[in-house]
Amino acid sequence: MFVVSEEERTAIRRAFDDGGEWSAVAELRRYFPIERNEDALSAVRAIVRWRSAPVPPSP
Repeated sequence: MFVVSEEERTAIRRAFDDGGEWSAVAELRRYFPIERNEDALSAVRAIVRWRSAPVPPSP
């Protein structure tokens, strides 16, 4: 298990949008030492599905 910051998520998502899953895997590996391709690809797919938390309305 690992924690992905919003900046890391954005970079991984950008790599995914620009170059596909394997580009995103390469970007993920810049931040986390995930060796198995299957694990890295699974993590990328999960990260790409995330959405930013909605901003609560101001009172």
